[in-house]
Amino acid sequence: MKELLKSKHINGWRLFFLISIPISIDIFMQMLNSDMSSGEEAANMISYSVRYAIPFIFIVAAASSVQVLFPSPFSKWWLRNRKYLGMCFANAMAWQGMFIFILSTFQRDYYFEEVYFLRDELEGTVGYIFLFGMIVTSFNYGRKHVTPMQWKLVQKGGLYFLWSYAFSVYWWNLYYYPTHEPFSVPRVLDYIFYWAGFLSMVLRIAAWGKQRAQRSKKKSPMANPPLLFKAIGSSLIVTGLLASFTADYWYTAVNGFLTGPSWSAELVLWLPFWPLEPFLSLLIIGIGTWLYTKVLPQVEVVKTA
Repeated sequence: MKELLKSKHINGWRLFFLISIPISIDIFMQMLNSDMSSGEEAANMISYSVRYAIPFIFIVAAASSVQVLFPSPFSKWWLRNRKYLGMCFANAMAWQGMFIFILSTFQRDYYFEEVYFLRDELEGTVGYIFLFGMIVTSFNYGRKHVTPMQWKLVQKGGLYFLWSYAFSVYWWNLYYYPTHEPFSVPRVLDYIFYWAGFLSMVLRIAAWGKQRAQRSKKKSPMANPPLLFKAIGSSLIVTGLLASFTADYWYTAVNGFLTGPSWSAELVLWLPFWPLEPFLSLLIIGIGTWLYTKVLPQVEVVKTA
């Protein structure tokens, strides 16, 4: 396995071309078989191309976490090729960007009547800006023009934003549209992509918790998280996991509470992801992990004569 994973054919740019060329051929053939003068079919090509992109943003998001949690030759290969897997995502997103341009330029009436929504437009535009910045700063000629802090902001901020955009789409497909739009039934692909995105972020939270616990242990070898913190943290983690697949029961009440204030309802119209319903289960798990690994500072006892 170690020797296989070191093969030049499945590493670096060879891996990128091995994955991206077949994807591009399939999208191109699908485009040739579609009537691109039809607004509906052009919109379908947007959805078709993005289905190739989604898995790669989840794969990239989980790369470093898998190495922390399950170190192995495979996880090292995964992390080593994270940039090239990210480029596979960018390749599929470039196709999507082309179809969005075609639709918004040549079928403007259909685009603004059936597709356009301000918040979606803002999310998509910010996502493409982040993607462009991530691509440029992934290479030496771009990275040398930014500070380490700026590079981290672009790369990590872009990763979280793009992951959030993809993940939230499938959360809405599962938990919102079936109860608010007639004849809207989740597809198998909606479940696959939702749980893949959820798992990728749970792995990141778990890896962060493991590293946090290791740092605390290194600073204070004799200190342990208080039992109360561990109990509350465990309860919150379980609650978050339950919330991840029961949103159809709590969404309406929680959404009503969060958007009750007029200022919050106004933000829903233009602020990306607000009020964060798709991410609430993960936020609960994150808080639970923080508590579970929380170590109180040790108090030094000073002996007096």
